[in-house]
Amino acid sequence: MTTAATAAGANAASPVVSGTTPQTSSSSSGSSLTSNTSTTLAGNFQTFLTLLTTQLQNQNPLDPLDTNQFTQQLVQFASVEQQLKTNDQLTTLVSLQQTAQSTQALGFVGKTAVVDGSTTALKSSSATWELSVPKNSNVNISITNSTGQTVFNGSYEVKAGNNKVFTWDGKGNDGTQWPDGKYTLTATAADTAGNSVAISTRIQGVVSSVDLTQSPPLLSINGQTYTVNQIKSIAAS
Repeated sequence: MTTAATAAGANAASPVVSGTTPQTSSSSSGSSLTSNTSTTLAGNFQTFLTLLTTQLQNQNPLDPLDTNQFTQQLVQFASVEQQLKTNDQLTTLVSLQQTAQSTQALGFVGKTAVVDGSTTALKSSSATWELSVPKNSNVNISITNSTGQTVFNGSYEVKAGNNKVFTWDGKGNDGTQWPDGKYTLTATAADTAGNSVAISTRIQGVVSSVDLTQSPPLLSINGQTYTVNQIKSIAAS
């Protein structure tokens, strides 16, 4: 099950950052063992009850059996029996949860997802990242290709807020049009006092496929895999 990624465009000289002002550019055997153990313990439990009942019925009135010992054994066997039943119920719950995860994951196919990350796909000369900036800052952005070569640098004044969208059209500072592929954005920032500001980046892309053979299922976005709990937001494409 395979499809592809998404993003929006701008121009190289002045890439678009929403809410910003451009500055100069710069196993099976285990299951069998559990089943056999369950059967054996259950059988022993029933045998114990039979022996206990027979002994109590036929005990010597002048030399009665130690009922405290029998009671302790009965409690121990009852605890084991209850634990076995609890384990069976937990196994059923886990199975139901896995089915629900698979159903949820399949529902994401074809939709645009946002996840934490810095590497996304440039497709049709457009790549998009989201920046989360805790305070008004001067943000320096550097974009590198899959070989680590720097293909773009830029500096921007960015107002505080989440989901600040940065869109790159694939052009370098010298106007070179870079080919479609995977590109990584690195962002550093400083506030008006020159203090460093931590910035987190997110990427967005279309969920192209789901691998249900893994637990939890893995979603494929821009050629990379993510679990459902790594999805920050989702929208119809």
